[in-house]
Amino acid sequence: MTNTTSNASQRARPYAGLPWLVLALACASQFMVILDASIVNVALPSVREELGFTATGLAWVVNGYLLSFAGFMLLGGRAADLFGPRRMLVAGLLSFSVASLAGGLATTPEVLVAARVAQGIGAAMMAPATLAVINTSFTEPNARAKAFGAWSASGGVGGMVGALAGGAITTGLSWRWVFLINLPIGAVLIVVAMMSLAGTRPGRRGSLDLVGAATGTAGLAALIYGVMQSADHGWTSAPVAGPVVAGLLLLGVFVVVEARFAGQPMVPLRLFRIRGVAVGNGMLLLFGGIAIAMWYFSSLFLQNVLGFSALQAGLGQTPAAVTFMVIARWAAALLPRTGVRPLVTAGSACFLAGFGWLSLGHADSGYVTGVLGPTLLIAVGIGLTFPTLMAVATADVPEGDAGIVGGLANTASQAGGSIGLAVLATAAGTRAAASEAAGSSPVDALAAGYDLVFLMAAGLGLAIAMVSLLLPRHRRRG
Repeated sequence: MTNTTSNASQRARPYAGLPWLVLALACASQFMVILDASIVNVALPSVREELGFTATGLAWVVNGYLLSFAGFMLLGGRAADLFGPRRMLVAGLLSFSVASLAGGLATTPEVLVAARVAQGIGAAMMAPATLAVINTSFTEPNARAKAFGAWSASGGVGGMVGALAGGAITTGLSWRWVFLINLPIGAVLIVVAMMSLAGTRPGRRGSLDLVGAATGTAGLAALIYGVMQSADHGWTSAPVAGPVVAGLLLLGVFVVVEARFAGQPMVPLRLFRIRGVAVGNGMLLLFGGIAIAMWYFSSLFLQNVLGFSALQAGLGQTPAAVTFMVIARWAAALLPRTGVRPLVTAGSACFLAGFGWLSLGHADSGYVTGVLGPTLLIAVGIGLTFPTLMAVATADVPEGDAGIVGGLANTASQAGGSIGLAVLATAAGTRAAASEAAGSSPVDALAAGYDLVFLMAAGLGLAIAMVSLLLPRHRRRG
């Protein structure tokens, strides 16, 4: 009886001992992935000056990372299931670190872009593995929800630190150190992963679905590439329509292969019979556009309309980032008691109020009333919804599918962000051009474009609330 009670106690307290180290590893790895997505932005002018990038080529320092990260996420998730999350996390950390070294030592634009693509592939191996580790290490609902809250908050820390550290490192040292800083971090995390995950399952027997991997990865990459091109070309132009159509066709082939021909499919379609997986990923796709509107376009508003420097804009977004981290942890603790709908509904109300308020901004707006107030409201909404949606999209799945489900959730969020950025940027540009043609000043025209983006983001928040109605009602456990 004593042994049974002791074992049950250990299962009910998964944070005791080793699980804390596992959670710290997952959070630190996610922090590293998000940090690298944001820290490079501030360094781009220095990179362009030293390496001689063209304006179009410079964008691929960012896009190369995002494209490979989103495109290879499903492959990374299935590989975590087949070969084990420990192996894939270590392999991802090693690949990411080596690519960071190559980026920090790059002497030509081609080498730096190639290094960024390789970093994205390493990140695509890491991100699903961290979710698989959390899913398999924290099975008790309260502990699992708290773990997701910590994982979500770590991404917020990465984004905030990246925005601030990028300027400080570039100014005090060199742009090369925004890449080289990953080497000591990666080395420590590899050692921790080898120690803390030594007892985890090694994976399961099986072979990788090569046809599914090729069509799925190529389809996602082509689709996202085409959408990215829409910022510079019209939606019906060949540089946009060609890749988008090719991507959709490849994804159609991928679905047919997975449904009819793959013996061990990369993405088992049976997973979408789990309502949380299907609905959760749909909500994450919408959420990606909200996140872009908040962090990317509010930064542009601060710089292009209110005249903030890049570093000042990063500092101006810090209160919202801190709010997000605090609320994410709190929401994760509430989730097992309240269920999904109340948190998503409250988050959507914050999106409607915050983005509606932010859409009133103009060149004469003050920071406190024009930006700080509404972004704090939006940050509360993000903190309530993001860990909730990640928990929903990865819950109730077999342990052997934890990696691919984590890959699906990350892919949905990243793809939503990429598509959202293209759509919102096009809408902002069109509205700004029309406003300037009507006689507005350039700054007022830009403000009008960003205001439209914020109204569209409010609509996405409402859409998330509507989709959440498809989830089953929460039932309290006895």
